[in-house]
Amino acid sequence: MPWKFDYLIVGAGFSGLVMAERITNTLGKTCLVVEKRDHIGGNAHDEYSDAGVLYHPYGPHYFRTNSPKIKEYLSRFTEWHEVKYQVSSFTEGRYWSFPINLKTFEQLIGRESTTEEFEAWIAEKRVPIDEPVNSEEVIISQVGQELYKKFFEGYTLKQWRRHPRDLDKSVCGRIPIRTNRDDRYLREEFQALPKHGYRVLFRNLARACGNKLKILLNTDYREVCQNVDFEHLVFTGAIDEFYDYKFGRLPYRSLRFEVESFEPTQLRERVDISGKQGFWQPTLQVNYPNEHDYTRIVEMKHATGQATDNSTIVREFPEDFGPGKEPYYPIPAADSATIYRQYEEMAKQEKKVTFVGRLATYRYYNMDQVVGMALKRFEDMAKPAVV
Repeated sequence: MPWKFDYLIVGAGFSGLVMAERITNTLGKTCLVVEKRDHIGGNAHDEYSDAGVLYHPYGPHYFRTNSPKIKEYLSRFTEWHEVKYQVSSFTEGRYWSFPINLKTFEQLIGRESTTEEFEAWIAEKRVPIDEPVNSEEVIISQVGQELYKKFFEGYTLKQWRRHPRDLDKSVCGRIPIRTNRDDRYLREEFQALPKHGYRVLFRNLARACGNKLKILLNTDYREVCQNVDFEHLVFTGAIDEFYDYKFGRLPYRSLRFEVESFEPTQLRERVDISGKQGFWQPTLQVNYPNEHDYTRIVEMKHATGQATDNSTIVREFPEDFGPGKEPYYPIPAADSATIYRQYEEMAKQEKKVTFVGRLATYRYYNMDQVVGMALKRFEDMAKPAVV
């Protein structure tokens, strides 16, 4: 006899668990969440290394938002630890302030400067392009070729295995460029991490559903579909996989991570580099835009504020997507957009399936945008049922 649930939800990341919480608590319906990994939280999952350091095994997840609604919603499930995310770029044998700001310019010219001098320098260097159409144009139109090549071109080639001129302008355009000394990595007003980690946030989301939620881990949804009687499917996986690659495979970039931990004796040797005791590198994230195989190294202890003498870093290596690889980044380019539009048209015809999340909509979203999408998708899906 098959299980009976009102909703089957594929994926236990932000999209799936926000949908489950809304469905169970607003509609009073039951949900079965099926997750292929051995934990909830998707790529935003965090855990403790062997050295006892909280880190992000699937790459850094820097929460930020300008939406009071999203902050208020998530604050029901977590307290916050506000953070100033700081990033450096290591190239030409030195650490540079990044994103580009007045401090970066001062490093370039070897002396103190002013916003006015930097803006005048940029005015001479920038390439006048009224309407940039790709990632190369969006950067050279702002700061010119020298800084573009120093910080963007090599990094983008490694990360995407495509030239910046072949990628949508949003790829590099997401990075702010400032002419003052504001060296914050991100623009959003609220920047914070869950005070006790993402694991606690996700656990609280699941617990809020009470006995109306069941979660199956280490499970492929296709293995249980035949044994579950449900009214509606919420799908957060890859949309091309859902449709058995009818229009071909959508391109993705994958990642490989190397985790390394350090004891206090090892970290003492890094003080000259990190600038402070107990850390391996000078900032939370260091980008490597040129000769290194990895694109960045992340040391989450800078952001979490965890009181420990040890530290853990994660090196991030871009990889081609293929069998056995996770699809981390949809590739924002013209050819992939053409393929996705065909899947999107099929998805629009579905009456009993709701697609939500990065992979299901083939878009690069920040976490707050994913939460916002899930809340909106729920509202749209539930309209006939809500009085």
